[in-house]
Amino acid sequence: MLRQALLFASRSDGFRKIVETAPLSRDVVRRFIAGETIDDAMRVTGALTDEGLLVSLDVLGEDVHDADQAGATVKHYVELLERLAGTDLGPRAEVSLKPSAIGQNFDEALALENARRICTAARSASTTVTLDMEDHEQVDSTLRILHELRRDFPDTGAVVQAYLRRAEEHCAELAYEGSRVRLCKGAYAAPDRVAFTGKTEIDKSFVRCMKVLMAGKGYPMLATHDPRLVDIAGALAVLHDRDPNTFEYQMLYGIRPQEQRRLAEQGAKVRVYVAYGDEWYGYFMRRMAERPSNLGFFMRSVATKS
Repeated sequence: MLRQALLFASRSDGFRKIVETAPLSRDVVRRFIAGETIDDAMRVTGALTDEGLLVSLDVLGEDVHDADQAGATVKHYVELLERLAGTDLGPRAEVSLKPSAIGQNFDEALALENARRICTAARSASTTVTLDMEDHEQVDSTLRILHELRRDFPDTGAVVQAYLRRAEEHCAELAYEGSRVRLCKGAYAAPDRVAFTGKTEIDKSFVRCMKVLMAGKGYPMLATHDPRLVDIAGALAVLHDRDPNTFEYQMLYGIRPQEQRRLAEQGAKVRVYVAYGDEWYGYFMRRMAERPSNLGFFMRSVATKS
């Protein structure tokens, strides 16, 4: 129930105004968000990679409504990738891209063309793009865009959300050689007919999906902070004789940083999902919904800073 309430709040303009105008300190928001500028993103990326971690950079912003807004997003990503290329961070830092931020909701063909431009810049920076998965109504469109992108950019990453009932089916379709697949639980609201809503059901779906991906020939990217799921992933790696270089763990910036470092020190590949930008509200609230214990941290910080 709390998760659903937080997801509702993430789409509420009224609640957004309350949160954005509350006397929050930058320290609270920046536990989860790297900052607002490319300079902030580069600073955090450099610090994380110096510690042996990998990075996936997400420019915050989604649901753009016209071609000019979509073009501005593309321009920002290209500039970011040029900066990565100039510092040789490309091999250790990829980018994550929301299709809705580049025109998907009003022109799928435009979104595909914009994604091609970003993938071209990523290739020049010796890195890759992962195409984020968003609301359940966009799944088929996102998979179509992914399919077309992989014709010229076969290393484009896919995302499967375990809370969706078709998740295991999508994993089976994507678990082929060379296919990079991020598996996450999912942070969007969806009706019962298309999604699991209970934590136990979602966890079980995540494990089923992991089994498919770890048994397959692709490159699984397992996005979870749950210690039990991390342990199961490790057991599946042993079961399928997977070298540590053939899969990775992914965790969010600001959540379980000590665990991120522990896994990396043990030889695992660990990628930190680093979001930045001024359109932080929706992302921030979805992080609260994914891990309700974060809400306690957030509220305590508000109380002490207000």
